[in-house]
Amino acid sequence: MKVGKNYADSRKSYDHLKAYSLQEAIDICLKNAKAKFDETIEIHVHLGVDPRQADQQVRGVLVLPNGTGKDNKVLVVAKGDRADAATAAGADFVGAEEMIQKIQTENWFDFDVMITTPDMMGVVGRIGRLLGPKGLMPNPKSGTVTTDVAKAVKEVKAGKVEYRLDKTAVIHCPVGKKSFGAEKLAENINALMDAIIKAKPAAAKGMYIKGVSIASTMGPGVKVNYQRNN
Repeated sequence: MKVGKNYADSRKSYDHLKAYSLQEAIDICLKNAKAKFDETIEIHVHLGVDPRQADQQVRGVLVLPNGTGKDNKVLVVAKGDRADAATAAGADFVGAEEMIQKIQTENWFDFDVMITTPDMMGVVGRIGRLLGPKGLMPNPKSGTVTTDVAKAVKEVKAGKVEYRLDKTAVIHCPVGKKSFGAEKLAENINALMDAIIKAKPAAAKGMYIKGVSIASTMGPGVKVNYQRNN
């Protein structure tokens, strides 16, 4: 695979086979985030579970201590008082059937998160085939189907993230921006890792955390020898 000069130079600046302490890995990652924009820092956690088994799923949500650095645009599908509450909480777009129609007819997806109330799920479900592939389908497990839409909006705006296992038993999740600095990134990573460790399925056997790495948007991955508070 052909890579850019900056990427290739970054790979030469550290031992990509070595697992570093969290602090060392963050320092290497930040040093090699050379793009002209504020790169996102993402963590990749390989777990010792079988994602094909229903009793070994790992999924959850949390509000990162320092947020994500991204201003997520939130669409709330609700009516009446709940729609008013969503607007007051800072939702970017609020509506009911007309928002569903806008998505259907205009292919409109100018939002990052959709939140809805249980009574509107029948309407939202009509466009599930459009929302699903984009990861936008509301789900009670992620807190995006709720009667307390105001709380849900505030959490998303505050830096709420969802972590979930993919088909290869890896969790991919943003943990902040380059501009956060090492200390805030470490706080976010430790909070996320605590949540993942706490979510260990009872059916999981053997080593649970098999591998951890972090990377910036345009930079190479750095392996982490993860130990809490290292």
